[in-house]
Amino acid sequence: MFESKDPLIIDPKGATNQSGLRDQNARVVLSFLRRHGEMPSAEIARRSGLSAQTVSNIVRALEGDGLLRRGKAIKGKVGKPSVPMALNPDGVMSLGLNIGRRSAELVLVDFHGHPLETLQTTYAYPVVAEVFAFLQSGIEELARQHPEAPALLTGVGVARPNKLWEWLEIVNAPEEAMRKWRDLEIGAEIKARTGLDGFVENDMTAACVAEHLLGRGAEFTDFAYIFMGAFVGGGLVLDGKVVSGRTGFAAALGPLPVPDGKGGTRQLLNTASLYLLEEALADAGEEPDALRKNPADWSAFSDLVTPWLEVTSRHLAIAATSIASVVEVEAILIDGAMPADLRARLTAQTAKAMAGLDLTGLVAPRVEVASVGRRARSIGAALLPIHARYFLA
Repeated sequence: MFESKDPLIIDPKGATNQSGLRDQNARVVLSFLRRHGEMPSAEIARRSGLSAQTVSNIVRALEGDGLLRRGKAIKGKVGKPSVPMALNPDGVMSLGLNIGRRSAELVLVDFHGHPLETLQTTYAYPVVAEVFAFLQSGIEELARQHPEAPALLTGVGVARPNKLWEWLEIVNAPEEAMRKWRDLEIGAEIKARTGLDGFVENDMTAACVAEHLLGRGAEFTDFAYIFMGAFVGGGLVLDGKVVSGRTGFAAALGPLPVPDGKGGTRQLLNTASLYLLEEALADAGEEPDALRKNPADWSAFSDLVTPWLEVTSRHLAIAATSIASVVEVEAILIDGAMPADLRARLTAQTAKAMAGLDLTGLVAPRVEVASVGRRARSIGAALLPIHARYFLA
């Protein structure tokens, strides 16, 4: 991919740029180490096609910048011991803000994308001023817990639902408050309030990014991703890359039509979403936000959860079959803002329901549990600034 004999690359504007070469080659080195783990400079050079001298210079510079660290020397071979290099988890930090319809979450991650701290707030509906006040106070709180963070932050990634302002009735929000999101340039607002660069992505695509980079993406080159949030949504990875689409909302899944049981159709988000379970709790006299207050254990609500799982898995199976009929993927991974045991049950029931459908003419993908879990959206958001700056797309 990168020819060591050519000392120059062409930047996007068409100008030949030596500094652009260094930046691009540094991304190659960092990307190899992110994907494959620690390895010696000679191995990076051999596998990337860069010259040994180029890699040596880059590694030395990245180590000096605190982005790489040395591993234990490998002895027992002829010549000098080989020293593997690895990403320094303490070299970079990033923030991820997930703006949900009922809550917001802020996560601080290290260079590997591993969460260091998480803060959360809940609300009846998202108000612009309140969400950004949460972001600012959260940054201050995280700086107190991690004094080194301000100097290491590379930006703020934001995951937010597609057209957040349109769901007025379901979140029972006043139109004026929600319309402010439509007119807001979130990235510019983050820059103005925090001084940090903002990177904005559809929340389900952000969750898919997290699964691709930190979860089971290493196992599957092509997979569809389903995330069960307040509204169901999804993402798509083809040829090892997350597909965001022309407008950033590829594989959204929520609007997918499914049978309504009355001879017509409804959108998937109205038959397979967590807000429906919250409504069932409210109808039973329970507090709807009890699910968010007990994110790891919903056993107290099993009488309501069980029928919800049955209906949801049936419609997810229809959605999975629709996906498989259009895009050939190896697997469909199911994740969600729910306890791990319920993610496993939902996945198993979806796989069983899909097996009962007419799959003639299809090569059925594996239906399996995703691995990142309920914080996938905020973690994926936090990965956006890191990958925009340090890794290949």
